[in-house]
Amino acid sequence: KSKDGSYPCVVCCCRKKCLLFNDVVLIVAVLHTGFSKRAKSFEMILIGRFLEGIGAGRTPHYSMLM
Repeated sequence: KSKDGSYPCVVCCCRKKCLLFNDVVLIVAVLHTGFSKRAKSFEMILIGRFLEGIGAGRTPHYSMLM
């Protein structure tokens, strides 16, 4: 965190870009989880759930910052 309470990604670029990048991470995670049944791959479920956790953990930090 920087001295004003913001995270480095939000400080170097605007909040909208950080949220859009986070949305891309979440879309990739949902696609991994969704196509795992068709591919019959348990590993894809794990990767998708891992990325969903990262995306869900980062969203509140970006959305509450001014």
